[in-house]
Amino acid sequence: MARKFLEEVEMASEDERDAIVNFLPYSFGVVQDFSAVVLQAERRVIHTTPKSFLELIKLFKSMLGIKRKDLEDNREKYDRGVIKLQQTQEQIAELEEVLKVTSVTVEEKKKVAGEQAEIVGKEKDKVTIQSDIAGAESIKCA
Repeated sequence: MARKFLEEVEMASEDERDAIVNFLPYSFGVVQDFSAVVLQAERRVIHTTPKSFLELIKLFKSMLGIKRKDLEDNREKYDRGVIKLQQTQEQIAELEEVLKVTSVTVEEKKKVAGEQAEIVGKEKDKVTIQSDIAGAESIKCA
């Protein structure tokens, strides 16, 4: 009976289908055996009927569908993450190339700025000397 209801379910192999088909009646038998234990210990009757077996098959199919969907969703997330990582890696490589070019330009400008600062410093010293001389002359004139 389980084979008939699981025919429409996609399985990886026939061996997998056979294992599930053999397990479902086994698990149903275990529930029947356990119902006798519950009856003795708790005085409660657990009925196992053909309808409950069909519901077991329905539950299996439902849970299988949920798990497959979850796995597919996780795989899509993983694939998107890998693509994002590859894009980020490419962007980083591009930025590193731009950084190399920019750092060369910055070094050149830094060198030019240092030379200009040196020239400005010398000119400032000259202006300071001239302003000191002019200050001394203005004091003499006053």
